[in-house]
Amino acid sequence: MRILVLSDIHGDLHSAMRAINAQPKAEAVVFCGDGADQFEYIKNVLPDKTVIGVRGNCDFGSTLQPVETVSLGGKTLFITHGHLFQAKFSIYNMVCAAREAKADILLYGHTHTAFNEYDDGLYIMNPGHCSGYGASYGYIDITDKGDIVTNIVGLNK
Repeated sequence: MRILVLSDIHGDLHSAMRAINAQPKAEAVVFCGDGADQFEYIKNVLPDKTVIGVRGNCDFGSTLQPVETVSLGGKTLFITHGHLFQAKFSIYNMVCAAREAKADILLYGHTHTAFNEYDDGLYIMNPGHCSGYGASYGYIDITDKGDIVTNIVGLNK
């Protein structure tokens, strides 16, 4: 299973759609906040895909939850924007929350800086910002054997 990960769209639907079109094999799209209006559009234009999103600090009036824990491809994903966990200062609080939720993968945004790491059984990814110059996104492959492979892709290359 391939999962496309987007965050911090901030109104740049063009970049978000470029990322989506670049990953036609993705069966799911996860949105990590800040661009709830674009998330709703994406959800409507991709009825055949699983589309999951959380609210970011700039998603005023959104009814999305700030944290979601979901199962995709047999793995547990802990999804948040990161602002409630002070992600700009440290990922420690998010990592603790993800471990408490027994997650295999932690996905977050907020910092606008792509981050991809494996830490003692937990895959941690921030896909960066999918808006403007230096836009990026992430994707996760979960194999039939249950292996996890994470990648960050720049859109302006």
